[in-house]
Amino acid sequence: VPLQASGGGFVQAGGSLRLSCAASGRTFSSYALGWFRQAPGKEREFVSGISRSGGSTYYTTSVKGRFTISRDDAENTVYLQMNSLKPEDTAVYYCAAARVSFRTVVPGRTDFGSWGQGTQVTVSS
Repeated sequence: VPLQASGGGFVQAGGSLRLSCAASGRTFSSYALGWFRQAPGKEREFVSGISRSGGSTYYTTSVKGRFTISRDDAENTVYLQMNSLKPEDTAVYYCAAARVSFRTVVPGRTDFGSWGQGTQVTVSS
């Protein structure tokens, strides 16, 4: 499924950003969705995921309590609300989709096969 991410930018520490990722096509609800990020010189990290139903979510430890993932199937869009941003959150953020059978499962990072282009998030100290 084609994905288009947006919403990155430059923000001071403690600020907020909301990333959006819009998908085209009619099968959006068949996909679990996720957000990954990659900082310079580091491996791509699985930041957050959401099941097809929206009822199950995953967050990597460093963003728990600060980031919130959500999806709007009517708009074919997944969001990542990022609050209390820290300089270590600076990275290129990517949205991704995984076609899964079970509606309540958040897949593992290797199950994501469709990727959007990245959007840069820069947090200054």
